[in-house]
Amino acid sequence: MRIPPRILGASALAAALLIGGPVAATAGAAPAAPVTHSVTAVGKVCLSALPSQAHDTLDLIEAGGPYPFPQDGTVFQNREGELPRQSSGYYHEYTVITPGSDDRGARRIVTGEKSQEDYYTADHYASFDLVDHGC
Repeated sequence: MRIPPRILGASALAAALLIGGPVAATAGAAPAAPVTHSVTAVGKVCLSALPSQAHDTLDLIEAGGPYPFPQDGTVFQNREGELPRQSSGYYHEYTVITPGSDDRGARRIVTGEKSQEDYYTADHYASFDLVDHGC
């Protein structure tokens, strides 16, 4: 399974995620006005606060697999619009095992292309927390 490239460095979008607030994005050559997307739905969670199964998933992502489900590593479309809008293929999703579940469960790690741009959801994409790898 291909792991999306991760680019080191910060961007205005990442800064907006950490600060919380609107992000202005423009499309095309010269739009009349910027399009604003709210990213306030994205919270923040310390890596140390994630369940052990999320740590296992992050370790598998770093190692490039193997993953427990065929859907792991596939493109996450962000249909719910909870994550900042990006081009198709920017986000990828991975299962976080839920003990006692007969299926994939509701927990996921969704990665972006930037280094350590990992989002955790425990409620099947209804909300996301950006993982803070520094705590």
